[in-house]
Formats: sequence, structure tokens, C-alpha cells
Amino acid sequence: MKKENFVTLVMSTVGGLIFALGMCMALLPEWDAFTPGVVFGVIGAVILLVMIFVRRKMTGAPAIKVSGKTVGIVIYGVFSTIVFGVGMCLTMVWTEYMIPGIIVGIVGIVLIVGLIPMIKGIK
Repeated sequence: MKKENFVTLVMSTVGGLIFALGMCMALLPEWDAFTPGVVFGVIGAVILLVMIFVRRKMTGAPAIKVSGKTVGIVIYGVFSTIVFGVGMCLTMVWTEYMIPGIIVGIVGIVLIVGLIPMIKGIK
């Protein structure tokens, strides 16, 4: 295993676990740990963001260029993730909206899958 792959594996695992633990702490009322959960979530997100830059530096990839297309793809990705999250909330939090939640969740999944041709392009 190459060094950059191992570093990426470790950083993404640690960052993902800390982020997930923070979200559980913040969103489960039984735990009564909202503020520490937000802190843990932010720390996990920062580790995951730093991992991207460390990976690019170790592989010798050029810096990320910000263009109109990049901003559009990020906005689309955030929107599609929010749609998916709303569908999950409808099914898990407000159980009386189970069927609409499933439909909204499927629409969110379709939107997220639509990111692939946007990023890679259709050839």
C-alpha cells in the first residue's frame, strides 16, 4: 500500500468516526450532549477537509482551481444532499410522513447520482 493511500485511509476513518460520533451526540436527545456533539462534528469535518489537501499534496496533484463550474457543482451537490436529508427526516422523525419521505429520499438519491455525469462528463 502506498503511503498516500494509507494516510488517506487513516485520516478519513478517524475524521469520519469523529464526525459520526458528533452527529450522534448532537441529534440523540437521550445522550443530552448537543454542544459537545457540535464540537465533535466540526472537528471531524475539519479532519476530513484537511485530508483532501494532504492527499493532493502527497500525490503531487495541482491545487484545486475554483471556477464557475466548480461552484455550480458544489451548490448542486449541497442541494441534492439536503433533499436526501429531508427525505430521511420525513421518514425517521415525522413517521406520519413515511411515504412522502421515501419519495423525497429517492429524488435526493437520483439527484446525488446525477453528480457523476456532471463531474465526469458524458462521452
